[in-house]
Amino acid sequence: MPKFKNLISFLLRIMVSVILLLLLFKLNKIDFKVLINDIKNADRVFLVLGFVCLPLVHLLSCWRWHMLLKAAEINISLKKLISSFCGGIFFSIFLPSTIGGDLVRTADLATNTQKTKKVIATVFLDRLSGYIGLVLVVLPAILLGSSLIGDKIVYFSVAVIVMILVVALVLLFNTLLYEKISRLLSVFGSGRIIQLIKEMHREIHVFRNHKKMIVANLVLSFIIQLIFPLGVYFTGLSLGVNINIFYFFIFIPIISAVTLLPISLGGLGLRESLYVVYFAKAGVIKQLALAMSLLSFSFIVFSGAIGGIIYVLTVHHRRLQHNQPSSV
Repeated sequence: MPKFKNLISFLLRIMVSVILLLLLFKLNKIDFKVLINDIKNADRVFLVLGFVCLPLVHLLSCWRWHMLLKAAEINISLKKLISSFCGGIFFSIFLPSTIGGDLVRTADLATNTQKTKKVIATVFLDRLSGYIGLVLVVLPAILLGSSLIGDKIVYFSVAVIVMILVVALVLLFNTLLYEKISRLLSVFGSGRIIQLIKEMHREIHVFRNHKKMIVANLVLSFIIQLIFPLGVYFTGLSLGVNINIFYFFIFIPIISAVTLLPISLGGLGLRESLYVVYFAKAGVIKQLALAMSLLSFSFIVFSGAIGGIIYVLTVHHRRLQHNQPSSV
């Protein structure tokens, strides 16, 4: 039954992605042939610069996760770390948003370390750190580029993103509030889910003693969230989209935050719609905004495919080692 539910969920997300893309083409009257022609005529130099930014983001993200694993006293080899991380990149293409990839790397590393709760805590904090970095980029960008933005929807989007972060941080790290919530949960009994919530909260709180690591982690997240919009900026330049760079540091974090919602396959369809909606506010032709999104997604697919090859080869190698008979 669980496998059947997963299959239905997978098919529904494919359907959502297809419907969103079809509506996007139909409502915006986008000519497919012209779109393909725009992509074919993209400037190769800027295109390469746009692509190079993504592996750099992956490399720094892997390093960020390694910091958290080390702080949690999870000692693993570099090969296992890269393998699990690459598996997450690969499966995030086919699973709902980047969260699907997080589940894969969690399951893979938890199997190898037998420290499931600690691994879950590191992946959760890794995602939270990335979200904080996103906010640290979009807030200064929207303040410095306020003369460019005159749309209330953009300000509202940023306000919602910041509010979600504030609520999450208060719930996680405010001891007084946590104690009240804990007492409230105790009213409902001591079920497995409630106990798991308490244990996970305890694991996360351990990281409060690693202040230097937290600061370094957040600095790294800020750099990562700067590089990714820069990659999209170069991709835009390859298509002839020559607008102020601040638009990218405002719109891309918003789009990244929204596509965390697990409603489509790898964010496909949802992301493209958001590119068209937001970049239209900067005067970008809808067709070019869509081309920019599709090229960025193709980079993700390509790097994910490489990650998948690394994951398959290293997992196979690990299994061979695991199955080898020990010498007496």
